[in-house]
Amino acid sequence: MRYFRLALLPFAALAFVPALISAQDTNPAPAPPVVQTSAPVSIDQVVARVIDREHFFMAQLRVLHPLVETYIQNLKDDRGGADLPASDQYFLGQLDMGHGPDDRAFASKPDGRFFHPLSKLNRFYQMKFLPRGFAQMAIVDEDLQRQNYDFALVRREFLGEVRCLVLDINPNPHTGNGRFKGRVWVEDQDYNIVRFNGTYFPHPRGSYFLHFDSWRMNLRPGLWLPAYIYSEESNLRFGFNHTLHLKAQTRMWGYDLQKFNRNDELTEIVVDAPQSVRDQTTGAQDATPVESQRLWERQAEENTIERLQKIGLVAPSGEVDKVLLTVVNNLLVTNSLEIQPEIRTRVLLSSPLESFAIGHTIVISRGLLDVLPDEPSLAMVIAHELAHIALGHRVNTQFSFSDRMLFPDSETFERLDFARSPADEEAADKKALELLSNSPYKDKLGNAGLFLKALQARALELKSLIRPHLGNGLAEGKSLRMSALLNSAPQLDMQRTDQIAALPLGARIKLDPWSSRVELVKTKPLALSSSREKMPFEVTPFFPYLTRLSNANPERAAAAPSQ
Repeated sequence: MRYFRLALLPFAALAFVPALISAQDTNPAPAPPVVQTSAPVSIDQVVARVIDREHFFMAQLRVLHPLVETYIQNLKDDRGGADLPASDQYFLGQLDMGHGPDDRAFASKPDGRFFHPLSKLNRFYQMKFLPRGFAQMAIVDEDLQRQNYDFALVRREFLGEVRCLVLDINPNPHTGNGRFKGRVWVEDQDYNIVRFNGTYFPHPRGSYFLHFDSWRMNLRPGLWLPAYIYSEESNLRFGFNHTLHLKAQTRMWGYDLQKFNRNDELTEIVVDAPQSVRDQTTGAQDATPVESQRLWERQAEENTIERLQKIGLVAPSGEVDKVLLTVVNNLLVTNSLEIQPEIRTRVLLSSPLESFAIGHTIVISRGLLDVLPDEPSLAMVIAHELAHIALGHRVNTQFSFSDRMLFPDSETFERLDFARSPADEEAADKKALELLSNSPYKDKLGNAGLFLKALQARALELKSLIRPHLGNGLAEGKSLRMSALLNSAPQLDMQRTDQIAALPLGARIKLDPWSSRVELVKTKPLALSSSREKMPFEVTPFFPYLTRLSNANPERAAAAPSQ
């Protein structure tokens, strides 16, 4: 089994910059029909079925290329004993299991700073996280074999609606490095592994494996695929008396991206006889100069959104967009704005906090939607982007030429840039304040300012979360977007449980790993027992409510993870 390590760097650790690689246009084979046989009566029979299904799972994963996002928060202890983020790292790539979990989708790049030679002494031992190490946590063993492990039945247990057998797994001696050691949950109908929790063991000298909790979702009948991985370490020692203390979330989505490249859809086109086709329009056909300019800009906008959706970075239009458009309409109506073409909204599926406008389409990242505390705070974000549109800050029309969209996925963040100039940002802030002052949110912006204070307080520790990849950041250097709202905000008090300035990541948006569609999380609100449970901008474990798909209802999605 290939193992993927956390290597020790002799000096400064490299900062990783997310990148994407192209996926093959290969559709997964359908799940084989499950042969109805008698139920297993012994642990050996159960293990045999589990191993058989795991081999099928590995075959499926080799032809699928989902996006893989890992966000790491390195932690420190505050005076009250709470774990607070001290720094962070971010990876984004595309899984390639052709020869095992590959990290070719991830690029490394120095952070561009020059260090005084003495500063290197403080960095003599640091962990270098290999992105493929997190992708590795999606599988138990590349070639799971009975002779390599000892299996012990623990109990039966429900995960959501799915009844599972719980097994403890220990690697046998002398079977090689990087074998899984821990616990697995196996659904008791087809005997697919749906969750596994533990680490890989033993680790080679100078390398380490993290502990993790890996979840799979039933995304198609008979097919369970990786969706969420939570990693945590609090006492992993390395180097000269150094301790690794971190939390990390890995999300996987975009399994069905191949649908954007299917040429067989042409066979579904029905060509009408020439005599039956009539142009039903009346009046002038040519666009006026103003209409032509609008159409040209709209073409650039649509080309860009289509490209981002094709590679899995933007969600298809759906229910969340309707919520965002409600806020947009509240701002438009109360400010008597009539903007053509109409405003549209989309969700960027990555965790870093950013928003931007592509023509008349407002794009907000999943991570930003997760952490915003309330609707007025959302209105603050939308008002800023709406201001760019109202002020005529246009999209770069070079993207109206289709050839500019024909580039490798790995170059997405290099080719597409929607950042505005400082002057445009300042003008948009001023206009946004005007829009908000006339809106239903004008007397409810205290929490929006409080959110900005919380963001400002964590800006130094959460640089990767705040760093934008396609647009402008909410906080860049000493600049803070919509900073005028700070004056009307109450004092930030992290000890008050009734003051929620920002939410943890994953608090609002549910992402379907198969279709990349997003929905709002529907959970009951919980009363906080202490200020430690506020966790603004922080990483938390995953606990999805598992459901089982049937052939009669293949589109049913699993419930959102509890965090």
